[in-house]
Amino acid sequence: MADDAQYQLPATMRAAVIHATGGVENIRIERIPLPQAGPGEVLVRLEASGLNHVDLFVRSGAYATPLPFPFVIGRDLVGSVVRTGEGVGGFAAGDRVWSNSLGHADRQGAWSEYVAVEAARLYPLPAGVDARRAAAVLHAGATAWLGLFRHAGLSAGQLVLVEGGAGAVGSAVVQMAHAAGARVIATAAADDAAWCRGCGADAVLDYRRTDLPQAVHALAPDGIDLWWDCSGRNDFATRLPLLRLGGAVVLMSGLRGKDPLLPVAALYTRDITLHGFAISNAAVDELVGAAQAINRLLADGRLEGRIAAVYPLERAAAAHRALAQGGLHGRIVLVP
Repeated sequence: MADDAQYQLPATMRAAVIHATGGVENIRIERIPLPQAGPGEVLVRLEASGLNHVDLFVRSGAYATPLPFPFVIGRDLVGSVVRTGEGVGGFAAGDRVWSNSLGHADRQGAWSEYVAVEAARLYPLPAGVDARRAAAVLHAGATAWLGLFRHAGLSAGQLVLVEGGAGAVGSAVVQMAHAAGARVIATAAADDAAWCRGCGADAVLDYRRTDLPQAVHALAPDGIDLWWDCSGRNDFATRLPLLRLGGAVVLMSGLRGKDPLLPVAALYTRDITLHGFAISNAAVDELVGAAQAINRLLADGRLEGRIAAVYPLERAAAAHRALAQGGLHGRIVLVP
């Protein structure tokens, strides 16, 4: 167990908690007992955390998952190790680390001054990487890696259509696909085109174009290999004809919208495969694979996210309101 005498740990800490799922008004800043690093766990001091839409769904109850009340909200964590529990190796006090699978499935979240994390869900932060910069991409980066490689099996030379390419997940999908040697067509608002190109998109189309399917076809007359709509619009009727024979679709957004009609004939007659997934369901070994890829790209400066705003822990409810209202160009990052 690491020596924590130098840290003068308090008995209690500040945390953003809810006592029941529901509206943003349920979020409270309270002092709760400091968590202990039990067997197989690591006690981490929070430096930064990113706010994701799934955090809103968990807090509101829209995404049903077992929660221990009072429940500390927040999915992602970047911080430094304070102490390690029994049986934990590979981490020592002072190590900078991160996690992106807290705050659901009976696990307490990250929005507190200290967090007890299962060692299997904790990863080293590459040297020199800023905590806020990392917090802005951890959830999106893992989502992108799982969808592109674990589910769709993307390979170099393939052509990907990423809709909503300027959002947090969309940007990560563009960057990871580009890093893997794929070609990318992204859709986004006109003022986000430069950002998408900087992420590695070979072409960027305004998502509001009335002739968008025709514009994609002109760029990919032989068809695209993979379609990923990060915007949640999921326009199957006009997008499936753009896929080549044997193409694939990744589905991971749309919880807030209506389920679209599925054109079954267009799917089975052209051997198109649907890959639906939620990162919350990912197994520990899958998350480890994503973490290794994220760390390589972070270390090389090839995985970047935009930060729209930084909120202190005391304004956790305001951060949730801001994300729910929309219109942000980048992630909200929370700091203690």
